[in-house]
Amino acid sequence: MTAPIRIVLVDDQVLFRAGIRMVIDSQPDLEVVGEASDGREGIDVVRATRPDLVLMDVRMPVMDGLTATAEILSEPAPPRVVVLTTFDLDEAAARAIQRGASGFLLKDSEPEALLSAVRTVHAGSAVIAAEATRTLFAHIAEGGAEPVPASYASLTDREREIFALAAAGLSNAEIAEREFLSEATVKTHISRVLTKLALRDRVQLVVFAFRHGLA
Repeated sequence: MTAPIRIVLVDDQVLFRAGIRMVIDSQPDLEVVGEASDGREGIDVVRATRPDLVLMDVRMPVMDGLTATAEILSEPAPPRVVVLTTFDLDEAAARAIQRGASGFLLKDSEPEALLSAVRTVHAGSAVIAAEATRTLFAHIAEGGAEPVPASYASLTDREREIFALAAAGLSNAEIAEREFLSEATVKTHISRVLTKLALRDRVQLVVFAFRHGLA
């Protein structure tokens, strides 16, 4: 049996944390290894516990989730971070994602959606709430696209096809079915695209696509 996914909860609402812990700890493959009530404390807990993933509230006292996310992700071998927000066009959540968070989740999501999000981010094979993520960045990108960086020209034709499908929110399995490829081959292509474009994960790929008018 593989080790459980280790999670830290950072949120200033004690009852909310208790509810999330109850949901997560009900699953044999997930484990809450620490909690914090603000971003500053969250950084300390993450350093002490070295989790696989952090669920991070955006708005908290002492230090907000945006600042804490940036600091956590600046350290060596950081965990993945999913930011928690109360509405789906939250520009603070968008800024957290632009700084490296692996996606966002609405705080009133169903328990099944939360569990799926944790597993999806840990697996890295899809974007959580893909349509909501695309809607968020389409809204943010209305001011106009930035020039496409030279690194994009280094992608092969096949890699550009895979890039476009991943930017549209398709998972590895969906891309594999659509392009008549194995999931392993798709994973290899995605890995090469991320490396060539110096992107952390698929969510950053979506951000890149919208930022440069490629979505």
